[in-house]
Amino acid sequence: MIDSGKFQAGEKLPSVRELCEMFGVGRSAVRDAITTLKGKGTVYVKQGEGTYICGFDSTKLFTNPMSLPGSRDIRELFQVRKILEAGIAEMAALNRSEEDLKVIEEILYNQSNNGWESDYNLHAAIAKATGNEIIIQLIQFISTMMKKAMIDFHNYIQINPTTVKTISEQHKSIYEAIKLAQPGIAKQRMIEHLDFVEKELSQSLVLQNP
Repeated sequence: MIDSGKFQAGEKLPSVRELCEMFGVGRSAVRDAITTLKGKGTVYVKQGEGTYICGFDSTKLFTNPMSLPGSRDIRELFQVRKILEAGIAEMAALNRSEEDLKVIEEILYNQSNNGWESDYNLHAAIAKATGNEIIIQLIQFISTMMKKAMIDFHNYIQINPTTVKTISEQHKSIYEAIKLAQPGIAKQRMIEHLDFVEKELSQSLVLQNP
C-alpha cells in the first residue's frame, strides 16, 4: 500500500488496532512489520502520536549504495537514467574513438558470461566514449548506487533466456548506432533499452515481494 501510493509520504498510518483488523493479523505481527519498515527507513515513529511514512531522501544516495525498495524509486531513478544516458549515447556516437569501439565490442562479446559486471562495464564504456570526465563519474555513481538491485535483477532474468537475449540485442543495437556515428538512433535505442529494463526490474520486485 505504501509502494502503490495509497499511503503517501508524511501520512500517518492507521493505528495498530486498525491495521490488525485490515489484515486479519495479531498485534505482534503488525508491530514486527512496523519495526522492519522502520529499519528500512520506510516509516518513522513519533512517540505518543503514531507511525508516519517517510519521504524519499535523495541525500542518502550520496552516502549509501541503493537497494531499491519499491516501484516509485525505480521509476524516478530511471527517469534520471533516461535523461542522462540517452544523451550519453548520443554524445558517444559523435565522439567515440576506434579504441572506445574496441572496448565496447569486447564487453559485448563476453556479456553472456559476466552478468552485472558486463552491464556495468558496458554503460561505463559508453560514458567514457563521450570524452567527458564528469559524465564518466556520474555513471559510476549511478551504477554503484544501483549495484544491489541490478545484481538481484540479473540473477532474476537468468531464468528467462528470452529476456537475456533481448537485453543482449539491445546492447548490440546501441553499439551499432555509436559505431556508425548515428547520434539520434543511439539516443533512441538507449531509451528503448532503459524502458525495457525498468519494466523488467519492476516486475522482478513484484515477484520477489508479492
